[in-house]
Amino acid sequence: MTEPASEPSGPWPEVRAQAGVLRGSWEAGVAVFRGIPFAEPPVGSLRFAAPRPVRGWDGVRAALSYGPPPPQGGHFGVAALSQDAADEDWLTVNVWSPELGPGAGLPVLVWIHGGAYTIGMSSLPEYDGGRLARDGGVVVVTFNYRVGLEGFGQIEGAPGNRGLLDQLAVLEWVRDNVRAFGGDPDRVTVFGQSAGAGSVATLLAMPRAAGLFGRAIAQSVQGTFFSPELAADIGAACAAELGLRPTVADLSTVDPARLSAAGDAVGAKMAQWAERWGQVAHRSIPFSPVVDGEALPVTPWQALADGTGRDIDLLVGHTRDEQRLFTALDGMLGQVTQEQAATALHVFAPGEDGARRYRDGYPAAGPDELYELVHSDWLFRMPTLHLAQAQAAAGGRAHVYELTWPAPGMGGALGACHGLDVPLTFGNLDRGQPAVLIGEGPSPQAAALSARMRAAWTAFAAHGDPGWPAYDGEQRLVQLFDTRPQVTAYPEEASRLIWQDHTFPVAPLIGR
Repeated sequence: MTEPASEPSGPWPEVRAQAGVLRGSWEAGVAVFRGIPFAEPPVGSLRFAAPRPVRGWDGVRAALSYGPPPPQGGHFGVAALSQDAADEDWLTVNVWSPELGPGAGLPVLVWIHGGAYTIGMSSLPEYDGGRLARDGGVVVVTFNYRVGLEGFGQIEGAPGNRGLLDQLAVLEWVRDNVRAFGGDPDRVTVFGQSAGAGSVATLLAMPRAAGLFGRAIAQSVQGTFFSPELAADIGAACAAELGLRPTVADLSTVDPARLSAAGDAVGAKMAQWAERWGQVAHRSIPFSPVVDGEALPVTPWQALADGTGRDIDLLVGHTRDEQRLFTALDGMLGQVTQEQAATALHVFAPGEDGARRYRDGYPAAGPDELYELVHSDWLFRMPTLHLAQAQAAAGGRAHVYELTWPAPGMGGALGACHGLDVPLTFGNLDRGQPAVLIGEGPSPQAAALSARMRAAWTAFAAHGDPGWPAYDGEQRLVQLFDTRPQVTAYPEEASRLIWQDHTFPVAPLIGR
C-alpha cells in the first residue's frame, strides 16, 4: 500500500497537464483534481461530433469542483442534476492520487459509470475515488461521457457511438497526462458497472482502444448491442416525438433537455414496438452500443473468441440477484403472476425450448423466481459469464466472481441485487443512492467485505492477480464475495447449462 501523499506545496497541489497547469485540493492525504476538461464542449458546431481535443489555457486552472453532467434521461431524478445550461463543459475528468509526480508510477484505475447508456455522471457521491486511491495506492480516474441521444442515438450526419468515442478520448487523455498525477500509463485498468461494464466489454472489441489499457474489470455486464438498422429506427422514433428527422441539421439546435425528454418518451412506450424492436423493447432499452462494423466491428464475445483481448487481463463478475432491484422498482416483488413469468421465459430464454429448460433446471421455482432468473441471466449474468468463457477459450486470462452477500437495506428484501457492488467497490458505504442498499450505519461485515473487494481490485490493477485462480472451462472456479468469501465452482450451473450455446447476437430490427 502506498503511503498517503504529503502536502509539500501547501494547501493546493498543482500539476502540469498537457493543456496547462491545474490546481487541485488535498482531501485526507489524497490529491484531488475535479472537472478537468478532456475535450471541447460538444455544443454548437460540435454538437453530435466526435470529441475534439481541448484547447490549452494560460495560467493556473482551478480543478476544485466537478464539471456539469451531460444531458440526462429523467430516471431516478438525475435530470434535475443537469439543468445548469450556463456551463456546457460536459466532458470532464476527475483524478484522485495518493502520490503526485512522474516518478510515482502508480497503477491507474479508470472508472466508467453505468446508467443504461441513458443516465449517469461522475459527480455522484458513490463514485468518489478518495478511499479507493488512498487505501489501494492507486490513481483513480472518473469522467463524464455523453449518454442518451447525445451519446448513443443514431443520427444521420453524425458519427455513431459518440459516448464510446468520449471514453476513448478519456483513455487517450490518461495516456498523455496521468504520469503527472503519479500514474503509470503502462498500467491502466478500465473498470465499470452495468452499462459501464458493457462499455468496458465494448472497448475490448474496439480497434482504436488497443494499447490504451492492459487490464479490465467488468461488473455486471449489460449485454445489449444494437444493429445500425435498429439504432436508426429508434433514433427516428425519438426525433419524431419532436416532429423532426433524425439528422444533425434538424436536431443540432434542439435544447438538450427536450432531446432527453424525447428519448424518455420513446423509452416509456417501447413495449408497443416489441414486434419491431424485439427483446430490448420488452426491457425498455432505447440506447446501447451499435455494432457498426467500423468503430465496433463485432460484439465483445465474438472479439474475445477471436483472440482480440488475449493479452488483456480480465476480471468479471455479477451479483446473484441482479433483477431483484428492478422488480422492486416496478412494484412486483412477490407479485409476479404465472402469466408474467411465462411471458418473460418466452421472450428472453434462449432457443425454442428455453422456457422448458428453465422449468426443468429450476423445478422448485415459482413465478417470481423464474421471472427474476431469466431477466437476470439475459441482461447481466450470462453476458458477464460468457465474456470470461470467450476470453479463457481463446487462451486469455479471466478471473470471475459473484457477489452473494445480501443487501441489508430495505429489510433485506433485495438480496444481492444489481448495483450493490458499487459502494463496496469504492468503499463509500454511507453516501449516494446505492448506499441505501447497505442500510443505516454500515455494519462491520459490510466494511470488511468492502475492504476485501477493494483489495482484490487494486491488487488486480497492480499485477493482474486478484487473489483467486483464473477461470477455465473445466473447474470453472470463481470467487464468491459474502460474509465468508470462498472460492468454488461457478454456482449458477443450471443457468450456465441453459445458456451454454447462446451467442449473444446483435439486436436486430425485426420488421420494416
